[in-house]
Amino acid sequence: MTASESPGSVSEVREAAFRLLARREHSAKELVFKLVGKGWPEMIVEQVIVDLAESGLQSDRRFTDSLIRDRVSRHYGPRRILAELHDRGIDPALASNAIDEAHIDFFALATAFYKKKYGAPDRGLEYKERAKRAQSLYRRGFDSDHFRDLN
Repeated sequence: MTASESPGSVSEVREAAFRLLARREHSAKELVFKLVGKGWPEMIVEQVIVDLAESGLQSDRRFTDSLIRDRVSRHYGPRRILAELHDRGIDPALASNAIDEAHIDFFALATAFYKKKYGAPDRGLEYKERAKRAQSLYRRGFDSDHFRDLN
């Protein structure tokens, strides 16, 4: 018997969504992707996710805050965080507001990552080495403004 043939499929989809949300926060887009990928009908999945959001069990805002905290603890910059949130279906306005409201000092974060990886800044580096270090910070999502004075 497939999920669409099951008489209690809405409750089963809801139970599957609960199991996913019990592990960690998920965006609505992630839940749709995972549940449809397991074979549940998309129409039922979307209905269940709307119900979960209305009852406060699924929240894109909570997911956004959680992802921001996690990525900041791993020394990622704002561009990388915004890109990840976009990939996970979070509204760009919500993502930008959440980052602004978190009051993160990305200059200090870039400096901390730089010192962790390379030690104290050295002004006497060759161009090639400075470029290599700058690219490392770019890949982590920092803008040049965040680390211009480090090299």
